[in-house]
Amino acid sequence: MLLGKLADLGGAPTLTLTAPLDWAGLRAALPPALAEAVDDPRNRVALNGALLADKAALQAADGDEIALLPPVSGG
Repeated sequence: MLLGKLADLGGAPTLTLTAPLDWAGLRAALPPALAEAVDDPRNRVALNGALLADKAALQAADGDEIALLPPVSGG
């Protein structure tokens, strides 16, 4: 699942990728502009609804949902 600007960079709000995926594998499977954007430390990653403290810890299996979340602004 891609949200906000990341969905724009990915060309759609969802992408289907082949598992298993670690962080390097995920980045390699993404469109180049999106892969570059997700490295920004302000962007977060969630696996099955739980935010990961460290993107490099990503270990997704078949059927898991990965969400790429841009920073949230509000006021």
